[in-house]
Amino acid sequence: MATTRRRSQAARTGRRPEAVPPAGGHVAEPLDLRAALRQMTLIRLFEQESERQYKRARIGGYCHLAIGQEAATVGAVAAMGPEDLLLSSYRSHGLALAKGVPATTVMAELFGRQDGCAAGRGGSMHLLDPAHNYFGGWGIVAGQLPIAAGMALAGVKEGKELAVLCELGDGAVNMGAWHEALNLAAVWKLPVVFAVFNNGYGMGTSVEQSNAEPEIYKRAAAFRMPGERVDGQDVEATHQATYALLERARTERQPAVLEVMTYRLRGHSVADAGTAYRTKEEVAEWAEKRDPIAMVTEKLIAAGATNEELDEIERDAQREVDEAVAFAEASPMPDPSTLAEFVYGDPDTGRQFSRMGPGSPAGEAAVLAQLEQAA
Repeated sequence: MATTRRRSQAARTGRRPEAVPPAGGHVAEPLDLRAALRQMTLIRLFEQESERQYKRARIGGYCHLAIGQEAATVGAVAAMGPEDLLLSSYRSHGLALAKGVPATTVMAELFGRQDGCAAGRGGSMHLLDPAHNYFGGWGIVAGQLPIAAGMALAGVKEGKELAVLCELGDGAVNMGAWHEALNLAAVWKLPVVFAVFNNGYGMGTSVEQSNAEPEIYKRAAAFRMPGERVDGQDVEATHQATYALLERARTERQPAVLEVMTYRLRGHSVADAGTAYRTKEEVAEWAEKRDPIAMVTEKLIAAGATNEELDEIERDAQREVDEAVAFAEASPMPDPSTLAEFVYGDPDTGRQFSRMGPGSPAGEAAVLAQLEQAA
């Protein structure tokens, strides 16, 4: 007879999460920890500045920060090959920066400016830069998963040796698109790695409360694909685990799930204080014991790095953030007349959208004039 059990909402602690050793013999070259710290520091400072600018009403819409998840972000993206493609959820600022999208164009996009990486059309949740093989920034939860499978299929059809890294949050694994995308990836043997950044909470609901199987990597077994878990606060471990799975995807067309155990030190979005569903003590424990930047800094100090070198890394990253804000401020707003651009790819887009403007063939201007006269 089947039995059921009730799980209490266990508080997440700053203790090192249990990791599943990666399978296979693919070993990455050692990660340059100085370069990793520089990138992680840039992301942290960029996110802190984004929070300030949002609160000054210079960034519209929603704004989701990844403060505390820098090791997961940098470690995973550093494992990608030059031809690999990246898709992500809407918590995307750090992923775009790690993929090489300039901080200037990312900040301009947050400001909704013409020189943003998505020409001011995407904002915080829909970053995009195909030139750097970064394809979003998806606002619909799990919306990027079928697209990632499709891009992996396109790569196979075109005979390219590439892999797709699809980042998603733990809240996306209960969506239908998760099951559809993983099933197709397994059936068609698509070169895609689904990297679940498990920060413990889908908005304000814990993973333990909302998942019948809270150990998400185990769900890969339903699709007969590898599923692994890694400590996402350890940038080197994340890099190695991601590299091994991407290499298998590239060379063997083996899809996989990688559960990256991490933690966000801010709320779900800037509008969320993050205190209604977790305690201040829980957040403080992660900040004190498992801050990924502090962990890398300790390793570098143990390896002989000086305080002057570390201070210069932070100053350099801060200069880049300051320049990004100045660039965004100076960038013009998009011309409203270009609103219809990039919506459709066919050459008749301009003619189709001309019907929506005043004085168009449908005669809206004349109708308005008649109404004004009647009034």
